[in-house]
Amino acid sequence: MTLIKSISGIRGTIGGETGDNLTPSDIVRFTAAYATFIRNNSKEHKTRIVVGRDARISGEMVHRIVTGTLMAMGCDVTDIGMATTPTTEIAVTRENAAGGIIITASHNPRQWNALKLLNSHGEFLNAAEGEQILALADRGAYSFSPVNELGKITQKQFLHEHIQSVLSLELVDAKAIRAANFRVAVDCVNSVGGIAIPELLYALGVKEIFKLHCAPHGNFSHNPEPLPQHLTELSSLTRSSRATVGFAVDPDVDRLAIYCEDGEPFGEEYTLVSIADYILQHTPGNTVSNLSSSRALRDVTLAKGSSYHAAAVGEVNVVQKMKEVGAVIGGEGNGGVIYPASHYGRDALVGIALFLTYLARSGKTPSQLRKSYPAYFMAKQKVELTPDIDTDAILEKMKERFSDCQVTDIDGVKIDFPDKWVHLRKSNTEPIIRIYSEAGTPEAAEAIGKQIIDLIRELA
Repeated sequence: MTLIKSISGIRGTIGGETGDNLTPSDIVRFTAAYATFIRNNSKEHKTRIVVGRDARISGEMVHRIVTGTLMAMGCDVTDIGMATTPTTEIAVTRENAAGGIIITASHNPRQWNALKLLNSHGEFLNAAEGEQILALADRGAYSFSPVNELGKITQKQFLHEHIQSVLSLELVDAKAIRAANFRVAVDCVNSVGGIAIPELLYALGVKEIFKLHCAPHGNFSHNPEPLPQHLTELSSLTRSSRATVGFAVDPDVDRLAIYCEDGEPFGEEYTLVSIADYILQHTPGNTVSNLSSSRALRDVTLAKGSSYHAAAVGEVNVVQKMKEVGAVIGGEGNGGVIYPASHYGRDALVGIALFLTYLARSGKTPSQLRKSYPAYFMAKQKVELTPDIDTDAILEKMKERFSDCQVTDIDGVKIDFPDKWVHLRKSNTEPIIRIYSEAGTPEAAEAIGKQIIDLIRELA
């Protein structure tokens, strides 16, 4: 079993030995370290923290430990119960809280859970802040409050406010969506999306919704990562119900996968591309995605006369780059849409509302819209290395070998060729190098990845 401590939080499997899994002792330790960090950086005498969770079966247990530990640390808690990740992010700012904890392992299977840590802006902590919390946890550098200074807990719901904030966005047109009489199929993988997505669709004026796995009991009916091989039921339902479009989300509802009316996947990389296309038609400006995302976003952005920028992998890095360049839209190629007019966080609710508006206003079907974008295909491979091999040295040699190409080294090494690209990143937890590649055909994407793997083995 596994416990992964990283700058973005703590993630692990439930049960087992302390320090090797996500056990109650580990939850207390990292929650207390986070509370100490927040208190040390807060000007308020009493610190308020928002806590939300997805519907996975360990969620209630972890939630009780987290909220109790925060109270023991002298923090007041706004408990929003089962809530999407973007709902929790929005709640932090609405509550004027000093931070937030999201209890979710995102797309990981049901035996996993995690603590995702937010700052007072409802955004993920940066690398330096994450390192401080890890250091506090490792040293046990925290102390609990005396009885007269214990925190208090308040329970609130923020989904309605979240949905209203989506409806209030200038580029969301509920009137056009209602008039279009869309039929929508959804797969919410037995988590909080089963509560949030139908409610959003009804609020947008969608009258016919075909639901798959919307009961939020946490026993995921399939692998929760929203990839085509896991969404065959949604594909069939979208086609058989004659739905206009199908939507799938992950357990915490920050990733959005779209299905065309014929049951074919729109492509997770093209969720962001299509929504950026719509946004840029109305608000020209810069766009941002991470280095491992499709080149299609760059192409669409340049075609609109705007500028594209790449960020290191990780939502916090994308957000930082978006703020730096004043991007009007950005995100990650895994179906994560970040729209600053709403908030700086991946949000499937925002993505659905913008995509449906685009369909309604354009009069196109999802398949027609998909065909309007550059056709790229991505391959994901990895090469395993022995622990004694210096992966940093290999990456440096790769930069030298391809010095005549456009090389980006802000996160591993990305090599851009005229008609394709390949991105090499070392794993933080395993002696492997991950290799992402993209080209105009699946065969070309696989071939350049294999070529790089052969070269790595030669250099090793």
